[in-house]
Formats: sequence, structure tokens, C-alpha cells
Amino acid sequence: MYAIVDITGHQYKVEKDQTLLVNQLQGKEGDSVEFNQVLLADNEGKVKVGTPTIKGAKVTATILQQLKGDKVIVFKKKRRKGYRVKNGHRQLLSKIQITDIKN
Repeated sequence: MYAIVDITGHQYKVEKDQTLLVNQLQGKEGDSVEFNQVLLADNEGKVKVGTPTIKGAKVTATILQQLKGDKVIVFKKKRRKGYRVKNGHRQLLSKIQITDIKN
């Protein structure tokens, strides 16, 4: 059984007991989170497609860890002008584990 879920503006294909990194969610480590925007659900070949979401369907997950992603370097330059800017960015992420899928 799998589902396609909208989590913080991104779509993920999730299965039970799967761990994934998503944009930072509100909550502490060990908290349970519900996602109600289920776009598609498959239960052993029986596919339900939402318009745009499936009513009553939800995916439950627990937050395992709050962390930062790898550093991304942003470098800007304009030639012959002496303009150079170097910035770095680390995205805030949440590591979650899918515990239950209900349609």
C-alpha cells in the first residue's frame, strides 16, 4: 500500500515504515503529525484518485529528528565591475517516519 501526499507544498510517494526528509515541520522529536492532503492511494491494485484530494484519507507520521541540510553556496559575480558576493544557506529539515496510511 502506498499513497501520494502533499507535505509542505511538495508531493511525496510514501509507504508504511518509510523514512524521509521533508521541509521543517512544527513540532518536537517524537511528536505525531497528520497529513490530510492525500492525492492518490493504492491498496493492492485498488487505486483511489482524489479531485484534488481524497476525503477522509490521512497519513500519520512521527518526527524522528529536526536537522539542517547540506550547505548550498550561492555565488554572484558581474564581470569587469568588481562585484562578487558569496553566501551560504542550510535548509531546515525534518526527518519523519510514516506510521499509518488510511483511506
